[in-house]
Amino acid sequence: MLLVEDIVDTSHTLKHVLNLLKTRSPASLKVCSLLNKKERREVEVPIDYVGFEIPNKYVFGYGLDLDEYWRNLPFIGVVKEDVHLEGV
Repeated sequence: MLLVEDIVDTSHTLKHVLNLLKTRSPASLKVCSLLNKKERREVEVPIDYVGFEIPNKYVFGYGLDLDEYWRNLPFIGVVKEDVHLEGV
């Protein structure tokens, strides 16, 4: 089984999902993530395939939303640190 993630951040949800899937006794279980934020990791999980390692920045676009906006952009953008997200 290949579990495909858009982004791995703290890993709490991913750890829970992996534990659940392991109870089903798959022949193999691998994780693939487009983006990996190692700096934010709170729970260690195996990530077998990583597209890009990224710093601890808020990203949006290419399926990732920013307050329900900009999910449909054909690229991944980074929020500037001085931007206030209220009223986006």
